[in-house]
Amino acid sequence: STMLRDPGMYYSISEMKELIRYCEERYIRFVLEIDMPGHSAAFERAMGVSMQSEKGTQYVQEILRTVATTLPIKYIHIGGDEVTITNPGFLPAMTRLLDSMGIESLGWSPGGNLANTTIHQLWMSEAPIKPGIRYIDSRHLYLNHMDPHEAVVTLFHRQIGDRKNADASMLGGIICVWNDRRLINENYHLLINGVYPSILAFAERSWRGGGIPKWTAVIGGKNSPEALQFTAFESRLLKHKKIYFSGEPFPYFAQSKLEWSLFGPFSNNGNLKQVFDPELDGFFSKQPQPALTAIGATIVLRHWWAPAITGHIPDPKENTTWYARTRIFSEVEGWRNCWIGFNNFSRSMITRAPDLRQWDERSSVLWFNGDLVPAPEWKHSGKIISLETPLEDEDYYYRTPTRLYFKKGWNEVLIKAPVGSFKGSDWQNPVKWMFSFVPVD
Repeated sequence: STMLRDPGMYYSISEMKELIRYCEERYIRFVLEIDMPGHSAAFERAMGVSMQSEKGTQYVQEILRTVATTLPIKYIHIGGDEVTITNPGFLPAMTRLLDSMGIESLGWSPGGNLANTTIHQLWMSEAPIKPGIRYIDSRHLYLNHMDPHEAVVTLFHRQIGDRKNADASMLGGIICVWNDRRLINENYHLLINGVYPSILAFAERSWRGGGIPKWTAVIGGKNSPEALQFTAFESRLLKHKKIYFSGEPFPYFAQSKLEWSLFGPFSNNGNLKQVFDPELDGFFSKQPQPALTAIGATIVLRHWWAPAITGHIPDPKENTTWYARTRIFSEVEGWRNCWIGFNNFSRSMITRAPDLRQWDERSSVLWFNGDLVPAPEWKHSGKIISLETPLEDEDYYYRTPTRLYFKKGWNEVLIKAPVGSFKGSDWQNPVKWMFSFVPVD
């Protein structure tokens, strides 16, 4: 086999036909993607030639003919992205072939020299939307880059294709999962990417249309129209979780009633461990007014793709520290499981695990009822990792929950969230200034 991961694994023709039949029965449109001419190292190992060579072009055309005449499909995605086009005739030859067989073609935009008749699937904000071309929106719709609580918020508020309704130009949207890292097992795919809650949020927005212009990771101000709409949707989402997804991986808990008071900014001059007033005794007994308020289980202070995506701090500054405080009422005394996190690990990048006894690389801290909550003992801390190193405990929603002892009555959560530079050490380690906290009984 020419596959470097899971060699020898494949779908038989009968399995593919069964999958297509399964989709059709559920009114799901099946779209096969054969990525070309990029992401084609396995092809080159198998065939011994580049896709864009004359011989490679002939091989790919034969593959398309075979697929189109063997499987009952109406669409084929031809990729076209993340590659240098050395043969400008390659992609046009593929779209002409598909056109002649009555197959609709799709391709990534930005990407190669796609035909105007090809449906362009947007994947980056820089892609222009041109008149006369049909589009599908997938910009910032990659679940593998999202924390599940953030994903549900972003997807619910999303205005797909920058318009309130689909039309002849903007056909709709597609959410994507690119799990470039090896998985512990195939079912982990659904858990670590929060697929099920995200699908429901995306379906709701797709069917309803509307949404908020631009992109946001913020639920909205308390009692704002956006927050009230989200709260109503969340109630439906959790009913679906209980009725249809019992026993399935569904990493989402109610967050619309979790309110935070944010205090800051405090200038730390690059010293992320510097102490400020909110962590001193007696500060909150004076009932100070917060600078900001926020709602949710995951609070994105500044999105790593800012300013394209809105976080909770309107004008975030480097080398500053913020504090977040909430109070949670418990009917009884006892231990409760909590999800706690400070850095959502993308499933398509090689992000370093934090140092031992640290929550993240920003020196974030959490106190519960005045006691410091220790960070997990990360399995991959300090180790050399690659895309073949499966994620095991990096994100809060698939590692063992943190157990906290709740008092009967009110319990206080205080989070310290410092940041230095907004520039990550490399593209695989962006600065994700955020935190997550929610009880998960």
